[in-house]
Amino acid sequence: MAEGEHMEEASTAAAATPFQLQFDKPIPFQIKMAEWNPEKDLLAMVTDDSKVILHRFNWQRLWTISPGKCITSICWSPDGKIVALGTEDGLVLLHDVENGKMLRRIKSHDVAIVCLNWAEDEPLSRTDKDGLLSYEDRTTRFFPPAPVIPRIGGLNSGDTGLADENEESIQEFSSASCHRFNILCSGDKGGCICFSIFGIFPVGKININDVPIHVQSSGNKTCYQLQDASISKVCLSGNLHQLVLLCPGKLVDIDNLSLSNHISVGLHCLHLDTSIFFNRKNELHQISQQASSIQDLVEVVRASISMMAKQWSSAMNLFNEKFSALPSLIAAHGMESSSEDEFMSLLFGTRTSPALHQFLVSSLGEAALKRIAKAVDSAGRELRVVVSEHLQPAVEIISFRLAELRGLARWRSRFQNIGLDEKLIDGVTEKIGMLVVQVERFSRVAATVLYLVPSSCISILNLCLNLGILRKIPLLVSEYDMSVHVVSSEFQNFFSWVLKCVKILLSEPTDQVPAANSELVVLFLKFLLDKDPIKQLLDANQSFECDLDTVRHLEQLVVLGGFTDTQFLDKTLMKQFNELDESLEEAFLMPFTTISSQIHCQELLPLYPVASSVDLSSSYILSSASFYKDEDSQNSGSSYSLTDYICFKIPEGSLNLKNCIGVIKNFSNSSSSRPSLSGCLLRIPDEYECIDVSLYKDNQIVVLLSERPCSDSPGRSYVVMLRTENFSFVPLSRMFPSNIYSVQELSALELQLDTDYGKVRSIPHAVSTPLAVSASRGVACVFSSRRHALVYILDEDEDEDEDEASDME
Repeated sequence: MAEGEHMEEASTAAAATPFQLQFDKPIPFQIKMAEWNPEKDLLAMVTDDSKVILHRFNWQRLWTISPGKCITSICWSPDGKIVALGTEDGLVLLHDVENGKMLRRIKSHDVAIVCLNWAEDEPLSRTDKDGLLSYEDRTTRFFPPAPVIPRIGGLNSGDTGLADENEESIQEFSSASCHRFNILCSGDKGGCICFSIFGIFPVGKININDVPIHVQSSGNKTCYQLQDASISKVCLSGNLHQLVLLCPGKLVDIDNLSLSNHISVGLHCLHLDTSIFFNRKNELHQISQQASSIQDLVEVVRASISMMAKQWSSAMNLFNEKFSALPSLIAAHGMESSSEDEFMSLLFGTRTSPALHQFLVSSLGEAALKRIAKAVDSAGRELRVVVSEHLQPAVEIISFRLAELRGLARWRSRFQNIGLDEKLIDGVTEKIGMLVVQVERFSRVAATVLYLVPSSCISILNLCLNLGILRKIPLLVSEYDMSVHVVSSEFQNFFSWVLKCVKILLSEPTDQVPAANSELVVLFLKFLLDKDPIKQLLDANQSFECDLDTVRHLEQLVVLGGFTDTQFLDKTLMKQFNELDESLEEAFLMPFTTISSQIHCQELLPLYPVASSVDLSSSYILSSASFYKDEDSQNSGSSYSLTDYICFKIPEGSLNLKNCIGVIKNFSNSSSSRPSLSGCLLRIPDEYECIDVSLYKDNQIVVLLSERPCSDSPGRSYVVMLRTENFSFVPLSRMFPSNIYSVQELSALELQLDTDYGKVRSIPHAVSTPLAVSASRGVACVFSSRRHALVYILDEDEDEDEDEASDME
């Protein structure tokens, strides 16, 4: 009987214990950041040495990556498919949830990114379909999948900002035509906030230190400004209208800068108006989709040109290294002829000079000649692959996408006020047209110099004449040459002839050597032996001179809608690309600047002071901010309103408060018809300290407490979940300066660990930051100082109700 009673008591106690412990797992790392995936049972963790680890809910590890940079912030995309990492040097790294591969690297800041927030435009109701962006990307109708960064022969094209692998993910990631509109916000320690549509297209940036803060002060409108401020927390509302910031810094009156004393040095809460994102989300989506794809393709073009230059330079260095020995030998033998003269004499049957004989037999030799021929042939083939599979398709798709943007720019009533400038887009469209011609010219020159081409393409030489390349080459191709099916490339024809000469000089049989065309040898000696038209086209510092007839034709075409720049054929492929890149940067900077100028500060609330700005920069600010739908509008299908909650730990001694947590709500709701700004204080028992705090769903707060260090005890900790509806919120003034540190006027609610205001779970270990809470999954992960991860079920009652409902079904 006693045993049965004991079992009954144990089961009753177990049932009364909130927050079921799902598991307690050792971890070999010290964790400094952790975030639950909003859609899947996945937990991303960042270690002290900046490794990123992804675990399933059952603690199965999926992958570990080492970005090679110090990670300072982390967040998930709203659909849970991408994890965003902020780094110490101002980069945003986007990684695929499936395998950890990097999808994008974006340089959006100059200093450490300390907070990230990725917000999605929420639907009005669960049945709402209007929130889905339905803009159709027509590019896929006319073009195959976009080309990717070329990778040939182990060469890396350099840091492009795109992934080194997993290109398919990049294309899918960039083509967000059926996604809800979302924006990634990133804040840095220098006070800058960047906004990126779909996380990939920067559309705005502000420095909070440069933003004027207009407030009503004693009946007058006064302008204040923050100095030496950094961004501690950013939170963009689900309707994209409001952005709440927590900013430590100095508040000064810019109308009276002569005053040496600052009005406030401490933590400030700011409300920014970001309604431009919601009001123009369809237009911004169309621009960002085209522009981000264009930027991707520009990197493909840049990498293609860079790789071709590397490949060709490598082959030509080998060629020049061997053939540069001939002029030295000619000079050593006291002769005044050139390399071209010596080869011409050999070609037309004149006696071989001692210098040329020594060069062909001793300096060059058959083995070296074959090695050079192989290197040039390999470079030529790889250039052809890069042009046909990467460069040319990328340029053509850029041209089409810019034409789409050009059409949007002409819709002035919708797109001009967000910075899509018609004149700039027209200029970029002309630049891409010129680049298309330049790519065609490069292809034809390379075909003449390198490739094996059909005899019908001998006319390419004429085109090269008209386009300013090899302008003085005479057409020495005979009737016989025009009738053969294939004509050797200039280089390979020359190498075959030289190889035959070497074998004759060595008295070796030449029947295995391909026949060479003597007239093409003459062309090579006159225009390619000491010149390199391919290198010229890939060099931004080179230029050409078109003949007068070509220039006259281009001028006549202007009347028919041709390029206004009639001198563009004087430029090289690389120079034309650089001009396109500069024009694109200028054109895309306009929306960036325009959107940035339409983000304004609406309200300021100083939260608590510190002794000096040094205390702010050296201390970690425990805080959490979130928006929740109002209960009155939960069931409304036409509109809804949001209430913001801001939770923060007040430093010891500030505001003469000790061990307190402040909670503010309705800060961004300045409308007279909305509930007023209010707040409350929560006082933690003296024997405990707040380790971390997080807002949770349904207006709840989860607090992580740890027992203060004591030699007599190993230390205990508590997870406490409180409902804000049980708090006594007191209205706070919005008027400045009466609202400075108005939090100190609030009476504190004493938190008891046996409180009826929420649930409390004891942890028999000391704990450390972070506290990772998932509102979508109803779980929390706590990290103990003994390097264990403890996962608790926060909503076990709801889970049981769902299980019972599913069983009944």
